[in-house]
Amino acid sequence: MAESIEPEFRKIKQGPPRGDPIVEEAAAAAPAGQAAEPAESGRSGLWKWLDDRTGIDALMHEALDEPISGGARYAYIFGSGLLFVFLSQIVTGTFLALYYVPSADHAHTTVAYITKEVAAGSFLRSLHVYGASAMVIIALLHICQTFLYGSFKGRRELVWLSGCVLFALVLGMAFTGYLLPWDQKAYFATAVGTNVPSELPVFGNAVKELMRGGTELGTLTISRFFVAHVFFIPGFMLLFIGTHLMLMRKARPAGPVSEDPFNPKLPTEPFYPRQVIKDLTLALLMIVILSGLAFFYPASLGPEANPADTQFLPRPEWYYRSLFQWLKYWHGGAVVIGIGVIPAVIAILFVLVPFLDRKSERRPWRRPLSVGIFAFVLIGIVVLEVQSYRDDAHDPVIAQQLALQEKQAEDFMKEPFKPETVGSAPEAAEAGSKSAAAAAAPAPNPLVAQGEQIFTSHACLACHGQGGAGTPLAPRLAGIGQKYPPEKLLDLFNHPTAKMDAGHMPHFQFTMDDVKAIEAYLDAPH
Repeated sequence: MAESIEPEFRKIKQGPPRGDPIVEEAAAAAPAGQAAEPAESGRSGLWKWLDDRTGIDALMHEALDEPISGGARYAYIFGSGLLFVFLSQIVTGTFLALYYVPSADHAHTTVAYITKEVAAGSFLRSLHVYGASAMVIIALLHICQTFLYGSFKGRRELVWLSGCVLFALVLGMAFTGYLLPWDQKAYFATAVGTNVPSELPVFGNAVKELMRGGTELGTLTISRFFVAHVFFIPGFMLLFIGTHLMLMRKARPAGPVSEDPFNPKLPTEPFYPRQVIKDLTLALLMIVILSGLAFFYPASLGPEANPADTQFLPRPEWYYRSLFQWLKYWHGGAVVIGIGVIPAVIAILFVLVPFLDRKSERRPWRRPLSVGIFAFVLIGIVVLEVQSYRDDAHDPVIAQQLALQEKQAEDFMKEPFKPETVGSAPEAAEAGSKSAAAAAAPAPNPLVAQGEQIFTSHACLACHGQGGAGTPLAPRLAGIGQKYPPEKLLDLFNHPTAKMDAGHMPHFQFTMDDVKAIEAYLDAPH
């Protein structure tokens, strides 16, 4: 057997026989001193021209021939789906930014113009609104899949950490974009959201004023949220997406739960074509779902923000409802624990997962402690979410008010667009006479103005009404200075009674000067 193979092996080593016409013709066609290149097939002249100048073939090979342990699976589609939605948000957001003006005077009008006048404006805005929810959903699914599969194990700590940063940026995108329409819902929900840090000692008020650009929500707040939403957060997301992909390619995909995270043994399959097809299936499904929602259920826009509205009940978007419900259970000194300590501990444990769960075992049923803690937190979030909606539905006063707010938003959507116009001559004359009368009137008490600013910036009027007139949700405060001295009010603010806690009144750390200003405002005629 060896004797019969040896002659053939010698022929292969010697190369093709001399005098072969095909070889001689190729050698003659090649330039002197250069070996003949093999004939290229399947590439057009344009593609070869482009590849010679860009190296696109090597880039496509690097991008599409990534080895996947255990082969392509639908469990791996969420990362690509998240990238697709992010790119969709950039495209739709760019078109919306062409018309948007980030100021308290014009923000709502420009969004109304986009929704009611611009061709396909309502569709594009709805795609953007629903895309924000899609990003949160897919990010949560991606995190759950990664955790349950133990894909953070085996030198993938930095992949997990960069993913945690991306998840925080997704939530930041959703929060900063919520205020930009400047309607009632956006204004009051953001007022509550930005007021949460003020519950923390030492730096809480500084964080709130940094977000708002002062003590009140206004043009400075919109401009800061707009810059963060359009420039800062997307820029950091692009940076960390590139970092995340680079780190993942370095560590290689983790594969199924049966794969060894340190010494992979399963056969691999290239990313192209099967995994690409699976990823495109999710992208196509999202296009259909988001387009259907945007076309048949356009995103609503309510009336313009009115801080003086005494009846409006603030409610955040669904992805922050669990946090909204969580805040209801913490009062007095325990607020620091509920808002600061517990969320911080959960976040730190979440980020440090790869350093705490270091065993090679990836199967979730063999990791009962870590999977059990993860499931407990996840189920708790869902329970808080459901409970928030149940509380609203079972309180007749709140349910009636929320239904009224939805009706007001629907009525506004049906109204024709009303552009901003400069007042007519009679209106200008009337405004001038009012200005003259105001100039002749005695100067207002600066303490009253300061008290109004504090009362408004802390969203007190959302429950107690303008000037503390009272609402179905909270008692009348007007004239309270005639009932309580400043010292007593200060003690009530800093040490609320059980009845105040039962009414979910926020806790404030006011100074004596703040209380005197609030008292002056509430005692002034309105």
